[in-house]
Amino acid sequence: MFTHLAKAAGCATLGAAEYSMDLVRHRNRDTREQRRAEAILGFLLRMGPIYIKIGQIAATRSDLLPESWVNTLRVLQDHTPHMAVDRTRRAIERELGAPLASVFRSFNLVPIASASVAQVHVAELLDGRKVAVKLVKDSVPEQIEESLRSLSTVVRVVHTLAWPVRYLDMPTRFDEVARLLRPQADMRHEATQQRRIHANFASHPYVKVPAVLSEFVTERMLVMEYMEGIPGKDAATVGFPRERLAQRLQDVIYTMLYMHGICHGDPHPGNVMFTAEGEVILVDYGVTAELTEDEKWGLSSFYYACSRKEWDVAVERFTRHFVLAGPQLAKRREAYDAEMVEVIRHHFDISNNRWSTVAYFNDVNAVLRRYDSQYTTTFTKVELVFLSGEGFATQINPGIDIWSNARKFTDRYSPYMSAEVEQRFEAEFQDQMPASLAMRDRAQSTLVAPTHIDRYFFPSSFPVFVERAAGGSVTDCDGNTFIDLSGGYGPHLLGYAHPAINAAIAGGLDKGLVNGIGNTPELELAEKLVSAFPAAEKAILCNSGTESVLFAIRMARGYRRRTLVAKFEGHYHGFSDQAMVSSWFRFSGAKDKPEPVAGSLGTDPAAVAGTVVMQYGDIAGLERLRERADELACVLLEPMPTSVVTLNTEFLRELRALCTELDIPLIFDEVVSGFRVAYGGAQVLADVHPDLTCLGKVIGGGLPCGSVIGKRYLIDMAKSSQDPFYDYENKVFAGGTLSGNSLTCTAGLAVLNHLDSHREIYPQLEANTQRLAQIMRAATESRSIACRINARHSIFSLNFSHRDAGLYRERMAGSNFKATIALAYYMRKHHVYLPEMHSFLISAAHGVEDMDQVALAFEKSLDEMLSDQLFVT
Repeated sequence: MFTHLAKAAGCATLGAAEYSMDLVRHRNRDTREQRRAEAILGFLLRMGPIYIKIGQIAATRSDLLPESWVNTLRVLQDHTPHMAVDRTRRAIERELGAPLASVFRSFNLVPIASASVAQVHVAELLDGRKVAVKLVKDSVPEQIEESLRSLSTVVRVVHTLAWPVRYLDMPTRFDEVARLLRPQADMRHEATQQRRIHANFASHPYVKVPAVLSEFVTERMLVMEYMEGIPGKDAATVGFPRERLAQRLQDVIYTMLYMHGICHGDPHPGNVMFTAEGEVILVDYGVTAELTEDEKWGLSSFYYACSRKEWDVAVERFTRHFVLAGPQLAKRREAYDAEMVEVIRHHFDISNNRWSTVAYFNDVNAVLRRYDSQYTTTFTKVELVFLSGEGFATQINPGIDIWSNARKFTDRYSPYMSAEVEQRFEAEFQDQMPASLAMRDRAQSTLVAPTHIDRYFFPSSFPVFVERAAGGSVTDCDGNTFIDLSGGYGPHLLGYAHPAINAAIAGGLDKGLVNGIGNTPELELAEKLVSAFPAAEKAILCNSGTESVLFAIRMARGYRRRTLVAKFEGHYHGFSDQAMVSSWFRFSGAKDKPEPVAGSLGTDPAAVAGTVVMQYGDIAGLERLRERADELACVLLEPMPTSVVTLNTEFLRELRALCTELDIPLIFDEVVSGFRVAYGGAQVLADVHPDLTCLGKVIGGGLPCGSVIGKRYLIDMAKSSQDPFYDYENKVFAGGTLSGNSLTCTAGLAVLNHLDSHREIYPQLEANTQRLAQIMRAATESRSIACRINARHSIFSLNFSHRDAGLYRERMAGSNFKATIALAYYMRKHHVYLPEMHSFLISAAHGVEDMDQVALAFEKSLDEMLSDQLFVT
């Protein structure tokens, strides 16, 4: 109606003749644009696959190019010329090394799609499986190489002659892009990348990647699972809201880039299909972009600063991670920072509702050129992905708010709550527990509490201040009682205020507190500990798990006269510099050969350099220990890592055998698992015994305590020879004023005696663990929430992620930290105290009714989180 009125108004104003001439000019202009588009199409087709690839990307840029160009160039995405039928048959049989009928029951020699490099056919194997066969067109690999050589020559000539841009190092930038494009004609490489991405999305709720049939993969042919789908160019016909479909596409790309580290490098409409229900099917992995752990960290930290509008921080992170700085930048850094702040602020804040990756990169480049600098090749990879992905998402939903969706994503994968969620909880908790929040605010002026309020990486915005604790519950200073799933991070296995422990502590107080002097409880606790572990011969006491690890490493170094320590990625061994190396959420190096990373600012660089980082469960990777055997003092690990709650018995046996062969002390950190998962710890469950065991938590009955138990020859490294000159050269120091104090040892004895005489506690704990885990898994599955719950012997690891990852870095890479933190607060509303972390614990004081209450609170929390849109669907 409005169009007709506008035309009528135009006629009334211009007159019929003028209006007719305007229509003619418009048609002529459209005709000229169409002819240009067709000429460009013909040119790209003549020039070969590299140029066709450029046209495929251009066909997604409806926001930048005329509509006629975009519509014309779209044929390059899946309708380029294909080989003749006879030639196709010869090519397939050449790759098979056998007649077509010997492998396929049927084979359609006319492709269903044909793009720049390959054509795709539908076939049926002899066993009835329907497959897609991707075949590289004859002569394409040679054409790619010829095109890249020609373009490389042009780039180098321009670089040499165009002196104003020499500092941009155009040849290096081109070589990086060429390195991405060259492997696309090698189906073996593509199959490898497709298998990796298939594994990453194996359990994703709405992403599908065809499985590769490895037995039919050659250099020129790839056979894969056939998947029905609606072509990307027909996304408008998908029976799913276009806004959510576009957001899903963007989310998939972000997940691959920032979380997985390997991304489909060419997500144009020809490489993406959809199901009627809105599932995303990704095909064609000839071009992929890979980011290292350091690059992923840089991208995430930069965009997170942008989402918080911390522009100075964003510029610093961007420059540190993505800029190859020229001399002018260093000389004029203050001016550069000011200009870059304006650019980033403009795109991420002022004009974010008109976000354009092209404009953003252009403006960034303009600033960098003024300071003789350039961004790194990492941004070249990211730019190529964004150019295709953003253009496609915009075609699906022209009104898409790219940056708004990106903000939701970066916030979802950040370790902090969004402002919106935080404000909501602030109001609700002011009603529920005002006294605790008042204590929180009061603490800001005098107390830093890194364990429970100001927690590193996972700070607590709404901490609970406990007035009293009993059994499996705590009561805060507002009178709210919570089922406690923290247990003080491990010590309270029997629950709070257990009668046996209380009685022992009361008796110990009556006798006076003894430390620094021999006392009976000290000796009795040592005897009890040694008797609980089959391989232990002696014990030494200390005040915490951290101290026990420090002592164990020192004893091993003294014995071996070497300093290098091998530890495992994601295994936490207390707060010492070396124990924290590669223990958190910052990773570096390849997953099969991690590089050590400091766990905190202030870490001694020598501690990082003196650490070899391994992967738990990687039997083949143990060969690295043999390679460094002459340098190693010890191998340290959690036999049952708390972060992922797994017990790999085969791996532990292989590790034990190798350490025995090489005479390298093997140290088990059972500070959490010792006496919690079994009487004697995880080593009893696995029947694999170390040379030294580090203990803490449970063995103190809630009081500070630690111990190292193990082989006599190692523990005796801390025993005096009564020759001070010999001791200085041959012994290690392991002291502590409160080590072995009478009160702690009395409490510890009470716990261990009770556990020893009530072994039925352990099967009851495991039964409750599995029952609760099963209910929680069912709750997430019925709501289609991607969540991984690992649980064994009272220890739970909960991870909102679709990835069933074995490695710690993979598990953390897919984690929705924001949802995990928010879950803790939703549960708190329903009177369950869950720590703002990925792990939690139950105790022997929790009964079936407690577990049912936890399960109900979990289900209510999930429903509220869905309602509040904490999960992308």
